[in-house]
Order: sequence, then structure tokens, then C-alpha cells
Amino acid sequence: MQLLKVLARILEYPCAELQTAKDAMVEAVLEDSRLPRKNKEQLLQCIDRLCDGDLLELEEAYTGIFDKGRATSLLLFEHVHGESRDRGQAMVDLMEQYRANGLEIDAKELPDYLPLFLEYLSTRPWEEIRNWLEDIHHILGLLGERLYQRESFYHVAMDSLLELSGRKTDRQELARIVASEERDDTPEALDKVWEEEMVKFVDDQGSSCSTGGVVGQRRRELEQTQTIHLSDHLMTDVTPAQARAAVRDA
Repeated sequence: MQLLKVLARILEYPCAELQTAKDAMVEAVLEDSRLPRKNKEQLLQCIDRLCDGDLLELEEAYTGIFDKGRATSLLLFEHVHGESRDRGQAMVDLMEQYRANGLEIDAKELPDYLPLFLEYLSTRPWEEIRNWLEDIHHILGLLGERLYQRESFYHVAMDSLLELSGRKTDRQELARIVASEERDDTPEALDKVWEEEMVKFVDDQGSSCSTGGVVGQRRRELEQTQTIHLSDHLMTDVTPAQARAAVRDA
């Protein structure tokens, strides 16, 4: 399903390859037969902003939205399991699901990274796609509302995925829940997390694991992530995930 590849690209870290793929993305949205017209129009506006905007500004905005705090994390299992051991097993199970269908990850991303998950779904039959999206509709709903209340145009991608899932959400209830949440992306909240990580790091100095907390766990997870090859990419051989990983690893 080409539309899922477009949504994966929209949710990736912005890059030059994405901007040069505008025509192909627009064509895929227009040719889709499942998404309502309203959602298509919103996606086309989103594509315009991503492909015609200043790349540095887009990168800064993306980092501010998705890389600060957990509320808008694109790691699906973080919203379900947090940092518990159950998350590790869930990722192992998802990795096996990918492999069972002949896909190998070629970007240094965790298997529950939403754009990567959408790449996988794009290769599956429609009924399977819908079942998966229905399973995560509650995550998509919260993510979409959080992005909307933070005035981020990325909320349209979540809205489109919800439409494809076929599940209706109580927008008023979601708005109430999100409005009552304490923001975790403020300087004060980020400083608090950093202080807690430092305390955990000091406490763990004598243990077998020298880096604790969220930072340490994510680092270990990425180090253990095996290379997977997702074939038949839309529009480009080098995905934004790969480009982003290359920047991080430089």
C-alpha cells in the first residue's frame, strides 16, 4: 500500500531526499482509494510544507516535537510498556514478525519505530494492515491529539492512520486527557529527567551495567538492533531513517 509508505516518509526525519520525492508522494496520495478526501487534502498540505520548506527549520521543528520527552515518541512500545522488560520481549516478537515475512531492517532503528512499522505494513494485505492499525489505534489517537495541541502539522499523519484503522475515537475525551497531562518537553521537565539519569548512572557504577536509565537502555537497544533490509522503498533507495542514523553515528 503506497499510502503507508508516504505516511512513513512524512513521519521520518526531514531530508533532501524527501523533498525531491514530492511528486511521487503527491501521486500516491491522489491515487489512494481508501482515504477520505478531507484527509487527502490535509496530507497534501503537509507534503507541501515538508517539501517546500527550509530544511534546517524543518529538522529543528522535528527534533523539538519528537526527540524531547516521551509523550510524542514514535517508538510504539514506549507508550505501552514504558521501559519495562515487557517492551524488550515485544520488540523481539515484532522483529520475528518482520523476518517471518521476509523483511530485514537496513536502518539502525528499533523495530517499534512507527515509520519502520508502516514500511512493513505497506507490504502486507489490506485486512492485515487494518488489523494492525486497529490494534494501535489508541496510541495513534493520543499521539495525534498531543501533536494537535502542540500545533504540529504532523498530527494529520496520525489522523489518516486512524481513518485507515476504521476505529472512531472520542476526540473530546482525548482532548481532555491530553490537556490534563503535564508537558514532558519543557526545559524544566527535561532537566529533571537528566538529573534522574545522572543519579541512576552514579548508582549503577558498581553494577554490571555501567549506563542506566532511559539513555542507557536505548543505547543498548540500538547496539543490539540487527540490520534489516526493507526492499521496494518508495521513491528513493536511501530512506530518511538511514540518513538520520548516519548523522547520529557520524
